[in-house]
Amino acid sequence: MIGRIAGLLLARNPPEILVDVGGVGYELDVPMSTFYDLPAVGERVVLLTHQVVREDAHLLYGFLTASERSAFRELIRISGIGPRMALAVLSGLSVADLTSAVALQESGRLVKVPGIGKKTADRLLLELKGKLGPELAGASAQAAVTDHSADILRALVSLGYSEKEAGLAARQVPTDASVSDGIKQALKLLARA
Repeated sequence: MIGRIAGLLLARNPPEILVDVGGVGYELDVPMSTFYDLPAVGERVVLLTHQVVREDAHLLYGFLTASERSAFRELIRISGIGPRMALAVLSGLSVADLTSAVALQESGRLVKVPGIGKKTADRLLLELKGKLGPELAGASAQAAVTDHSADILRALVSLGYSEKEAGLAARQVPTDASVSDGIKQALKLLARA
């Protein structure tokens, strides 16, 4: 198995990239979260990888962080979820957002990902519950500590903020804050940003 690639980034054609490693060009598919954080073409890049060997192809998937790769591996273990669907999930949600959605059992976040319907979202929530592990759960532990953070997040989204903006603001609110105080504090944080 190929577990890591380090070399020069030769091409970026979403979701595929080409990395030169000692004269050999490796094609990798990456989630958009990784794609946006890649260096410029011609610069050095280091990616953690997951290799899928099929009868007709050897496919390589790349990730900038171990948490992305771990989440990808958990997703493809679920029946009916292949590597393409797993990449779509990780392109639509950060690992922290996915972990938070699973912890809070919020299928609404998952159905926003292209190709994920209500039934698939519910199955993902059920099968991922407790499987994202402490290293991934730690990424969004503050978002799932209390029901207040979920309420604050929902309130901010209903006010028109994106889930990403709302999630960042909700995580900065002290966990002991009441819902109304938390919303006020989060709105102040969002107003400053």
